[in-house]
Amino acid sequence: MPTSGTASPARSPTWSADPAPLNPVPAPSSTAPIAADAVVIGAGPVGLFQVFQLGLQGIKAHVIDALPHVGGQCAELYADKPIYDIPGVPVCTGRELVALLSRQIAPFAPRLHLSQQVATLQPGPDGQFLLATTAGTTFLARTVVIAAGVGAFVPRTLKIEGIERFLGTQVFHHEEPADTAGRHVVVHGGEDTAVARAIASAEAGPQAAASVMLLHRRDAFQAAPEALARLRALRESGRIQVVAGQITGLETAAQPSLPGGLLAALKVLDPQGTEQRLPLDTLLLCLGISPRLGPIADWGLAMERKQLAVDTATFSAGVPGLYAVGDINTYPGKRKLILCGFHEATLAAFAAAEHISGAPVALQYTTTSTRLHERLGVTPPSAPAR
Repeated sequence: MPTSGTASPARSPTWSADPAPLNPVPAPSSTAPIAADAVVIGAGPVGLFQVFQLGLQGIKAHVIDALPHVGGQCAELYADKPIYDIPGVPVCTGRELVALLSRQIAPFAPRLHLSQQVATLQPGPDGQFLLATTAGTTFLARTVVIAAGVGAFVPRTLKIEGIERFLGTQVFHHEEPADTAGRHVVVHGGEDTAVARAIASAEAGPQAAASVMLLHRRDAFQAAPEALARLRALRESGRIQVVAGQITGLETAAQPSLPGGLLAALKVLDPQGTEQRLPLDTLLLCLGISPRLGPIADWGLAMERKQLAVDTATFSAGVPGLYAVGDINTYPGKRKLILCGFHEATLAAFAAAEHISGAPVALQYTTTSTRLHERLGVTPPSAPAR
């Protein structure tokens, strides 16, 4: 491993015409690939700032993330925790930082492709990249920036045999069911997301569930004080019932139109060792998330300890037009800080612009550049020369 603080050499990836089987795999696509100047993989803070820096270079970006919203770790794990080391911002929460970054990139109108992972990344024609996602979306991109952090955040699953048959119809993770009005809903989890979804299901007005059960291994929840107070009030009014216990199995009911039948009830073992039956129509799983490197490891790129080796002058991942920024990369002296990722995204954007144009890119300042002002929408576009 290099010991200097300069660019670290990365071996050339072994691009394969027949990529190894991946998990997850891309869904079939019946449409032509989306042509893109840049695809950013990951919508955490560094991925969002990457969109901003690409926008300053006149490059429109498509952004892909496994979560149903932007923000990555900041939104999922640190939404209400203070962050003190963002330059010029004495303190902000993770949620506030994501909101500020979203506002900052708004002038560039990035296309967001959420709730899907990039499953394959392959060389395409003319030095471009072919990408396919688990939702069947495909891209033909001139540049790709991997800003995947510690990996794609995927929901923790319930390890109960047969439950996968009901995913997307009666069992849901991040996504919301189409309709819970008049239905019997069980929310499984013990943290703020579970509490919030239970409250929302009970307070949805005309769309409110007929009954709401909040199931957790014990009658104790980690959530904001105001959420816990609201939960307590809804319990006292009978709108939410809390059940302590562990799911041990499923009970199904025959349904002629559904080969797998319907999920009719949960089998739950309570703390006293007694099995209960919880009838339900809808199960909302709020068991947290876990990062997975996933198919990135199968893309034939130079990696060191599950991180992508990069050149620190351009943050190239060893293939022209392919870059890695944020926690997913490694180089001598690497520090896993958001502000370091912002620096990396800036240099990667300059490199991407030079790769696309085939020429050096002049440095411009947002304080004085008319072109940058136009791209940011802070001044009217210049009138055409006569």
